Amino acid sequence: MPKVTIAQQILAANDAIAAEIRQALAERGIRAVNVMSAPGAGKTTLLERTIERLRGQVSIGVVEGDIETSADAERIEAAGAQETVQINTRGACHLEAHMIRDALAQIDLSRVNLLFIENIGNLVCPATWELGEDARVVITSTTEGDEKPAKYPQMFAVAQALVINKLDLLPYVDYDIEKVKRQALAINPRLRIFEVSCRTGDGLDAWCDWLMSGPWKDA
Repeated sequence: MPKVTIAQQILAANDAIAAEIRQALAERGIRAVNVMSAPGAGKTTLLERTIERLRGQVSIGVVEGDIETSADAERIEAAGAQETVQINTRGACHLEAHMIRDALAQIDLSRVNLLFIENIGNLVCPATWELGEDARVVITSTTEGDEKPAKYPQMFAVAQALVINKLDLLPYVDYDIEKVKRQALAINPRLRIFEVSCRTGDGLDAWCDWLMSGPWKDA
């Protein structure tokens, strides 16, 4: 029982910081999106294509989370993000609100209208930790297998949107996309679903339109 109490205290402290972040961003008119997925689903590539498509329409900042290296942050910066900051967790499997607070202190928020937080590749832990975001997006891909919503329901339950990525590979893999959508909507009937190929560009217009529409919780 003491272990449960300690865990609850840690999460409560995290949520308090997340609430402060959310309020601070809202006061600046910044919308924040927490992007989550398993490793290799295509989070960084989706953000690259999104930044390229929305260039000139909105100023984008990215908090890039990885266990090690700054490779993805360098890709995001090259794609044209106005502000980019790297968080290396050195082994931790998720980002926490205090990390985001410290990262935001390193960038010029006056240059940002839309903030992406690219979480650590993991379909378990990130679902529990609020980061001050306005929306959560979970990405899955056609190369991962079609059982992800059933195996990791909490991740899909807390999200506002699901991006099914690598649509161009669908003819070459054993993947039932309708099954994935049925599973996801059974968990979260309000989930917005986007079928996307970052390689061909299919589905990216609808995804970008949704990002620009906010606030997503009422969409």
